[in-house]
Amino acid sequence: MTTAPAKLYGKNLSEYDELDVDQLLSQLSPEEISILAKEVDPDDNLLPPSERCSYECNKEATGPLNRKKLIEHINKQALETPDLPEIKPYVAGTVRGKKWVAPETNGNTEHEDKIAIDLDDEYGDALNTASQEEIIDLAAILGFHSMMNQDQYHASLLNKGQPVGLGWDGVTKATQPKVYPPEPPNQTDPDESIKRVLDDDSKLLDLNWNNIKNISDEKFENLFKALVENTHLETLSLVNVGLTDRLAGKLAEALEKNCTLRVCNVETNFISPVGIVHLVKSLLKQRSLEEFRATNQRSQVLGNKIEMELTKLIEQNPTILRLGLHLEYNDARHRIASHLQRNIDRSRLRRTGHFARTYTGGWVVHKKAK
Repeated sequence: MTTAPAKLYGKNLSEYDELDVDQLLSQLSPEEISILAKEVDPDDNLLPPSERCSYECNKEATGPLNRKKLIEHINKQALETPDLPEIKPYVAGTVRGKKWVAPETNGNTEHEDKIAIDLDDEYGDALNTASQEEIIDLAAILGFHSMMNQDQYHASLLNKGQPVGLGWDGVTKATQPKVYPPEPPNQTDPDESIKRVLDDDSKLLDLNWNNIKNISDEKFENLFKALVENTHLETLSLVNVGLTDRLAGKLAEALEKNCTLRVCNVETNFISPVGIVHLVKSLLKQRSLEEFRATNQRSQVLGNKIEMELTKLIEQNPTILRLGLHLEYNDARHRIASHLQRNIDRSRLRRTGHFARTYTGGWVVHKKAK
C-alpha cells in the first residue's frame, strides 16, 4: 500500500523547495506584508516582544510631550475615578477567616530539648568548678570566637588576664583602634642605585625602590639596561612605582638576559594582563628567577584566557618556586600550585645531594647521583 505525496495548492511539496523566499516577499504589497507579519507565534522566544505583538498604534501625536500636564491629567483622572466598592464592608470586631490560637504551654516556657554530653568525671568536675575566666580561656583555645569578643580572645591568647566588666553578662564595647606611626619614606637614591647596578657592585644584592614617587621613565630604562650586564643583584623590588606596559616590556627584555636575579617584585602597578604574560614568558629564557610577584595591577581580573596562558608558561618553567598572582579559576590555581610544589621538591633533592646536575645539549638533566 502506497500513500499519495502531500500537495499544497495542487503542487507537490518538493516543488516548493527551490523557490526563493526573498523573491516571493518582493512581490507582496505593503498591506500583505503587514498581514503576514501578524501571523507569528506569540510564544516564539526567538523574536523580540515588539515583533510578536500584533497591536499597532497608528494615531498621530497631538503635540509635544509636556510632563507637567501629563502628571496633572493622571492625578485628575485618579481623583475623579470612584473607588471600587468592597464586596464585604469592614465591620469592627468581626473576625474573618481562621483565627490564630497560641499553642498551650502548660506553664513551662523553658526549652525542653537539651544536648547531653557524656564527659568523664574528671572533666565534668573540672568544668563545674571552673571560673568564668577559665571558661573564656578554654573557649579561646578551642576557637569558639562567637562566645567572646576580640578583647577577651586576645587577652586569653596573650595571657594578660580578662578585662574587668567583660564577662558573659558584660556590655561589649567598641575597641579603640591602635595608632601606629606611618612607615618612614624610602630613602633609596635612584640615581646612585642605577650607578651601582651599572658598575656591578658586588655589595649590592638587594635593590628596593618601593613606594618612591615620580621616578621618570628614563631612570627606569637606565636601570633595566644596567640590569642586563649585572652579575650580583639578586632581589629587585619595584612595588607601587607606576610601572606601565611599556616599562614592563623593557623589564622583560632585561630578565631575558640577566642570569643572577632570584626575586622580582612588581606588585601594585599599572601593568595589564598582557604585560604580565610578557614578564612571565621572559622567565623561560634564563630560568634563574625563583620568585615572581605581580598582584594588584590595573586589572584585578586576568580572565580565563590569560590565566590558562600563564599556567602553560609556569608549567614550562622548572626553576620558579613562588608566584604571587591572583588567579580566579580553580583549574589554573591547582595546576600552578602542583607545579610549584614539584619544583620545590626537586630543588630540595638537589640541595640535599640526592641528585646531580649535568648539562646535555643545553637542557638540564637530573640523574641519581652515584
